[in-house]
Amino acid sequence: MKTLQLEPIHRSLEVATNTRLLDTLLAEQCPVMMACGGQGICATCHVYVAKGMESLSPLSQREERTLALITGARENSRLSCQCRVMGEGVEIVLPEGLYVESFNDLESLIGRRSKVPILHPRDGRILIQKGKIITRSSIMQLQDVDFSFSESDLAD
Repeated sequence: MKTLQLEPIHRSLEVATNTRLLDTLLAEQCPVMMACGGQGICATCHVYVAKGMESLSPLSQREERTLALITGARENSRLSCQCRVMGEGVEIVLPEGLYVESFNDLESLIGRRSKVPILHPRDGRILIQKGKIITRSSIMQLQDVDFSFSESDLAD
């Protein structure tokens, strides 16, 4: 068993060696959407590795390519669907924000103040800033945003 720390929710877990990080997050009911079905082509399971990057499986070409497109990606970014816990001392930080799956998700939020940044599922860019009131005019600018994933996205 390996130790895994999740922040900012302050949870310390024991996980089996070679456990996929996404499976652990989902088991802990962390807000991970997995919009692409765990194929490594979206931003919705993006996490930051605060400690223990060397204790995770190496980046795949697909993960490197996807991380290159994610707006909030850093040197310590990983896609939780693509990495496995191989060693001790991994600390994961969950990014702040809510990913949307469709334009309809945004429409249902009209008139509310965003409690967290609202993020695009493909590239993680901020669609609506934290604290802003979500207006019809602000989301109409996003009406043509493509939130979907296709088979061609999976091509290596």
